[in-house]
Amino acid sequence: MSLLNLDSNELAQLSEQVRKQYDELKAKGLKLDLTRGKPAAEQLDFSDALLGLPGQDNFTSESGEDVRNYGNLKGITDIRSIWAEILGVSIDQIVAGDASSLNIMFDLVTWSYMFGNNDSERPWKDEETVKWICPVPGYDRHFTITETLGFEMVTIPMLEDGPDMNAVEELVKDPQVKGMWTVPVFSNPTGVTFSEEVADRLAAMETAAPDFRIVWDNAYAVHPLSHEFPELYNVIDKAEKAGNPNRFWVMASTSKITMAGAGVSFFASSTDNIAWYTSIAGVRGIGPNKVNQLAHAQYFHDAEGVKTLMRKHADSLGPKFSAVLDILDERLGSYEVARWSHPEGGYFISVDVIDGTASRVWELAKDAGIKLTEAGSSYPLHQDPNDRNIRLAPSLPPQEEVVEAMDGFATCVLLAAIEKLEVK
Repeated sequence: MSLLNLDSNELAQLSEQVRKQYDELKAKGLKLDLTRGKPAAEQLDFSDALLGLPGQDNFTSESGEDVRNYGNLKGITDIRSIWAEILGVSIDQIVAGDASSLNIMFDLVTWSYMFGNNDSERPWKDEETVKWICPVPGYDRHFTITETLGFEMVTIPMLEDGPDMNAVEELVKDPQVKGMWTVPVFSNPTGVTFSEEVADRLAAMETAAPDFRIVWDNAYAVHPLSHEFPELYNVIDKAEKAGNPNRFWVMASTSKITMAGAGVSFFASSTDNIAWYTSIAGVRGIGPNKVNQLAHAQYFHDAEGVKTLMRKHADSLGPKFSAVLDILDERLGSYEVARWSHPEGGYFISVDVIDGTASRVWELAKDAGIKLTEAGSSYPLHQDPNDRNIRLAPSLPPQEEVVEAMDGFATCVLLAAIEKLEVK
């Protein structure tokens, strides 16, 4: 029963029914929050053992350093070796930092702007224009970095196997295009995982800018919703073989693995890129929190220890995502007023509603006590030209609240669609 095919009488009857459902929804006085992809308390509890590490009189890394003291910009080998194995890179190509990989991304882009990177002819601030490729829908915090620096953000579509590579390869012919945001595994918010063909084309494509960089943000590298882990491509090696050794800045962190804000971040890249990064990082600070790094290394033991923990996360998250998809299918599937992603991992579900109604859905949900990420947030400058995309983040609330929020969300989608059709 497509909503678009209803006659005027059928539409009027459905409108009365949905408006009654919405009034009942508002009367519940809900206070539900699906705005950000935060781990639930249950997930955070998995890593409580970290709080007792490092053990007493056990503050020495495997290389013999006292982690309580200054130094070692690259971080300790104990934790670097674990993440080097996870990402499939050499330990010489990875740096362990403090809690947030977003901080390192900000540093990499702003330092290139201020000083130029190791392949730059001049600092990016001295360029007439700096352009940056932004696959959409995408990660809002990525876009905020380039927005803050005043870059011209050029959007391209996110397809089922990654960004539209024909569009990317055309854009990089412009020497003012200096970089690109990517989340290659379980992408935020669509859940798309890039194909190896896309990875190969990104590694090998010719770019007019010699200092062009791709931020390869592997935030969800070990975050499946099942016990099956995705294949991770060594894009650093692919790019080197293609003659572009410095192209990728690869990121990862434990933020959604152990404790958000109290984890370890990772930056993997070519040895030249690492040398450039540490030359400036050494001015900014003397070294990362190595005590926390050692605690994480002792907690995980090895790469398999990370996967064992992430299977617990999958068992916690999986039922919530299944509930969201079941409700979307049950409440909206027959009306043809929305389509949504079916992620196999990550933290988000992307929903496209009828063009011109996403902002109204957000407003209706807000008035009913359901907080959603604001419509347009998955686009640069929060400007979705079609006003259609909404990102759902079901990880934080308890299962019963996810169900209640999603049932309410479906009512809001239907009501917004009906309102639009009634105007016609």
